[in-house]
Amino acid sequence: MYKFGVDVGGTTVKIGLFSGDGKLEEKYEIATDKSGQGAHIIEHIAAKLDEIIAEKSYGILDCMGVGIGLPGPVDRGMILGCVNLGWGIFSIVEEFSKAFHNVPVYAGNDANTAALGEYVAGAGKGMKNMMMVTLGTGVGGGIIIDGRILEGANGGAGEIGHIPVNPQEQDICGCGKKGCLEQYASATGIVRVAEKLRKENGNTALPAGCTAKQVFDYAKEGDELAMQAVEELGRYLGLALASCACVLNPEGIVIGGGVSRAGKILLDVTEKNFQTYVFKPCRNVKFSLAELGNDAGIYGAAAMVN
Repeated sequence: MYKFGVDVGGTTVKIGLFSGDGKLEEKYEIATDKSGQGAHIIEHIAAKLDEIIAEKSYGILDCMGVGIGLPGPVDRGMILGCVNLGWGIFSIVEEFSKAFHNVPVYAGNDANTAALGEYVAGAGKGMKNMMMVTLGTGVGGGIIIDGRILEGANGGAGEIGHIPVNPQEQDICGCGKKGCLEQYASATGIVRVAEKLRKENGNTALPAGCTAKQVFDYAKEGDELAMQAVEELGRYLGLALASCACVLNPEGIVIGGGVSRAGKILLDVTEKNFQTYVFKPCRNVKFSLAELGNDAGIYGAAAMVN
């Protein structure tokens, strides 16, 4: 028996071939064809899966199913729009199953499937309840309760990036609101904060047009302005995670995404602020960095198939 885990991104589609018990056998990648409002994405993925099973001489009746992580809200198999792919609202599980021999298909939001991946095979292994926050160009999140993804009423659970953390903010977030966590804790957010601080006080070695990595690198070297920017990220991220912990009471919080490569400095500043804001009975939380990297999505997608 075998199954597939598929992680659909705006640039590439990552595919994992897994044994029935969840062991990753091989990884594949194809380009995401967004032409025609993403009209060919499903057929191209299905064709690649057919190519893989032909190469392996596997029978389709031995396929347990396909799990798919998608960059948008998913509600009981319905994709509720993927702007990055050009998709509107439709049943992804029905359409994909139809394109791939009517095998069972399971779908979830990509941040949720990444969280499930870390839960089954990464930093969250051994926990029952955990949450994951992904810090990249934006900020995403996934919540696992008793080993299951928490989707919410219409697939919107875990959107931690749009928790309001600063009612005084004047700049508008990509979602249309002001003062969202994403405006401070994403890669673009910390650069925005650093540039704002530079205008107020230019006494820094941090170069203009810096990257998020440079902000952290200069902070590690003791640059005062860079340290201030990192502290601001930690304050808002710690506050948001403390608010989540008061509701969810997780055993662990896993931090992933490109910004997590900053390592210990990010964990330290986040946990310090988390402990400042969290309700005392909910403070016993293990903070850790994600372990699976870009493979978290395929692991989580495959884990939905059982």
